[in-house]
Amino acid sequence: MAISPRLISLNFGSQTIGLAEFRVQAHGGLVLLDYRLREAPLDPATGQRREAHTALHETAVALREMMSELHIKHGSVNCALPAQSVFARFVKLPSLEHEKLEKVIAFEAQQNVPFPIDDVVWDYQVVGGGLDEQVQVILVAIKHDLLDGINDAVEESGLLTSTIDVAPMALYNAFRYSYPNVNECALLVDIGARTTNVLFIEPRRIFSRSLPIGGSSITGAIAKEFGESFEAAETRKKRDGFVSLGGAYADPADQDIARVSKLARSTMTRLHAELMRSVSHYRAQQGGSRPDRIFLCGGAAGMPYMREFFHEKFQLQIEFFNPLRNVAVSEAASASGVAHSAHLLGELVGLALRSVTACPMELSLLPASVVRRQELDRRRPFFIAAAVCVVLAMLGWSLYYTRAAQVTRETAELIQQKNASMRGAEAQLDKLKKQFTSLDSVAAPLISAVNDRDFWPQILDDLNARLPEADIWITELGATSGGKLLGAGGKRAGETAPVSPQPASGAAAKTMAAGSKSIDGILVRGLYLYNPKQQEIVVDYLRNLAGSPFFVVDPKTPERVIKSNSVPNDTEWAFPYELQLTLRKPVKLP
Repeated sequence: MAISPRLISLNFGSQTIGLAEFRVQAHGGLVLLDYRLREAPLDPATGQRREAHTALHETAVALREMMSELHIKHGSVNCALPAQSVFARFVKLPSLEHEKLEKVIAFEAQQNVPFPIDDVVWDYQVVGGGLDEQVQVILVAIKHDLLDGINDAVEESGLLTSTIDVAPMALYNAFRYSYPNVNECALLVDIGARTTNVLFIEPRRIFSRSLPIGGSSITGAIAKEFGESFEAAETRKKRDGFVSLGGAYADPADQDIARVSKLARSTMTRLHAELMRSVSHYRAQQGGSRPDRIFLCGGAAGMPYMREFFHEKFQLQIEFFNPLRNVAVSEAASASGVAHSAHLLGELVGLALRSVTACPMELSLLPASVVRRQELDRRRPFFIAAAVCVVLAMLGWSLYYTRAAQVTRETAELIQQKNASMRGAEAQLDKLKKQFTSLDSVAAPLISAVNDRDFWPQILDDLNARLPEADIWITELGATSGGKLLGAGGKRAGETAPVSPQPASGAAAKTMAAGSKSIDGILVRGLYLYNPKQQEIVVDYLRNLAGSPFFVVDPKTPERVIKSNSVPNDTEWAFPYELQLTLRKPVKLP
């Protein structure tokens, strides 16, 4: 996690706004550079905050004034919201796997948050349990519109929200950082203006409650007692107020001061009763221990004799919470009177720790606009890297194509030079090609005659090889062209019926289609003896010829090939037959 050299923390108290600037030391520690505390304007008659829009505007004005005093113009800021602005609930769940636990927590959030879940920003953190123990989970939620208003007031001043925490949880982080060796049960009492936040802190256990009693409760009692405005009562409290010790202690000589001190004690007595109820609830419902030490902090904790009052009531070690025990303080912060206001800086220190180290409590309630901005910020380096890669790729391709064009030009020039030297050879080759063509036309008939020389012996061998072994022989062969017998005399030609050849295939069909004169069939005449098969022996011969490479014969239609006018009888010993065979490859006539 990248750590900014300057850390800004902003705490929105119910009545006091705190702004602090920290620096990270080389070894990872914190240095408080300077801080400012500013009370938020209240209605002087009632002591209540004004209408929400007006209150946020006044908060933004106060924030800009503090930023000007601290010389802060812009930067990222971690904010803390007051406990009364946030719904918080501790829930115990059975020990489950992480994925199942998330689903159960989401269901519990819908059941426990008193608003529609889509109208709030919520977060959770597991704070104890595990294995076979029950898991303790803290749920926090805040309405969208309130959170957006607070965030707008912050960002209008020039700051960018980084984290939005809850004040008690920021205080818890500061306590763990400042008192790492406290292993017993500690009770941290943050007495604010309107509420008192109570934190029970044990190893692997935390519990928080918010009590509706604070410094304003004392101011309200004074205003009622003296019949004056809230503003006048607040001034009287700051000037004359302290917690009466009671018992054998003498009252002040000034009766008004004595009345104020007794009002303060009465209010703190009510707070003590609420604290005792909180302790009982914590021990009974949460299974916690009785507190061994009590730490006081918050604005009202600075009232004189507050520590003595709680020591009298609890009979325990009471001390003020010092969040600066492990934080260095600069001279500028010391000059601001940090010794008198250290108990007010717990939330500011806890917020700064969120940017320095892993904290035991890391809740975050961020508006959707901040989440989108942070997501964009996280992706920005990748976008920049992608843009750089695209630019480098374009430069690389540009260099590649530039080099490729240069190589292409150089290669083209070499090819043109070779082409120029080879044009003479091309002319000679064209001349030789013409001579070859003319010689080929002269040699073609001779080559054909040579090839045809072996044709007729092959025909005769094939016809003879496929004759049945006995009872049939060939007496006459003739060549046909276009169904007419070639080489026959007038009388012989008249005796011969026109031959109806089967359709030629392949090259034969192309030759016939061209109209060239050629031998396209063979007429076979012969005799067969009187035999048991009679005419079927001629059909057997035809079937044998179906496998010949020289003839086109379809054994399924023997009637188209075989011609015989005689019928076998007992008076003659031999009978004529005639086969009209079509050549697969016609032979051209010279």
